[in-house]
Amino acid sequence: MIDQNVKLAKSLVFMLERLSVDSYWAHQASGLRGALLRCLDEIERGSNKDINSHLEELLRKGFDILERAAKEIPDNDQRAR
Repeated sequence: MIDQNVKLAKSLVFMLERLSVDSYWAHQASGLRGALLRCLDEIERGSNKDINSHLEELLRKGFDILERAAKEIPDNDQRAR
């Protein structure tokens, strides 16, 4: 499970980097990306046994941010009207 979460976290870091800098959520994502990267570093060093639960919490928060940021993107159909 931890390997799958690590892959997911790396993808999430990439996606969070792509948020528009004009978005409120980009600022939120910045702090979360840092936390994810620190967590991934700890996993690579094998320094914490309970790190997977922390990683899962960060993943939930990250996907929440992506979802909220996506809701701010205008629908193409509505922009054309």
